[in-house]
Amino acid sequence: MPQGQPSVVPDDGLTTRQRRNRPLVVVHTGIGKGKSTAAFGLALRAWNQGWPIGVFQFVKSAKWKVGEENALRVLGASGEGGTVDWHKMGEGWSWVQRDEQLDNEDKAREGWEQVKRDLAAETYKLYVLDEFAYPMHWGWVDVDEVVSVLRDRPGTQHVVITGRNAPEKLVEFADLVTDMSKVKHPMDTGQKGQRGIEW
Repeated sequence: MPQGQPSVVPDDGLTTRQRRNRPLVVVHTGIGKGKSTAAFGLALRAWNQGWPIGVFQFVKSAKWKVGEENALRVLGASGEGGTVDWHKMGEGWSWVQRDEQLDNEDKAREGWEQVKRDLAAETYKLYVLDEFAYPMHWGWVDVDEVVSVLRDRPGTQHVVITGRNAPEKLVEFADLVTDMSKVKHPMDTGQKGQRGIEW
């Protein structure tokens, strides 16, 4: 573990241990590649710690085959680390059997409602809200409500949110924010995404 000294020690009355173990809100944003990949890397660490993990994919189609999904499902079912529940847009929200014709905006709102229910119930120790920055950026989900819910969440639940254009209010509120910039990408020269790299 790095042994650096913090530049400022907050006067918040917490012990070093309490401050170290407080639940975090993490945001991976920016136009560069790797936002979701980094979040799934955190999920691997959480799995190794035995934490229950909830993955909520807000924009990626339920039909897409995401490589991390298969790996984390296998790990979650192995009985060696934490459990993993995977919820995709249009698959896994509570209303799917009721109405499969809802549009993406409605699906995103219902997905957020499910996350709120799980946070209130302390269902998971780590939440990966993949591509959740988009519904907030597009105005489908209210940013002020998201910040309020995350601020008031009970227990020690960590939340990771990915996606371009993370709203400034969320960025200001979050404990850890990484803006992934792009220097160059094969797609800039017309190369399509490939197995093992993009999925």
